[in-house]
Amino acid sequence: MAEHDRERAMAEMYGECGLLRELAESADVRLDDTVESLTALDQLLPRWRDDRQVSQWLGTDAGLYLGTVIRRRVPGARWRLAADGRPLMVLGTGFELDATAIGRDWAEQGAPQLAAVYRAASDD
Repeated sequence: MAEHDRERAMAEMYGECGLLRELAESADVRLDDTVESLTALDQLLPRWRDDRQVSQWLGTDAGLYLGTVIRRRVPGARWRLAADGRPLMVLGTGFELDATAIGRDWAEQGAPQLAAVYRAASDD
């Protein structure tokens, strides 16, 4: 039971994504834990890329939001901390996604698209 409580606390903390929520609100994107919200994020103009530090923070938030959507929508998905402290999204199949690395790649390079990662995770 303690592990379940810890995972739930991690999920609540990771779901906050303050910088991403500010960006989404300013762009009239509603973050409602759906694949549609991920698609809307994928379609934003990446003005944040001019500032590497903002891009990294935003990418971390985007990855945590992606993981939050997967956790809430894909049966059996859960958070787990890697040995080095990175949050990993573990799918019901046991496959692990480094959500924050995916989010940083999205913020810095535009790929992979968040909605595509979600769709791949939900197909597993």
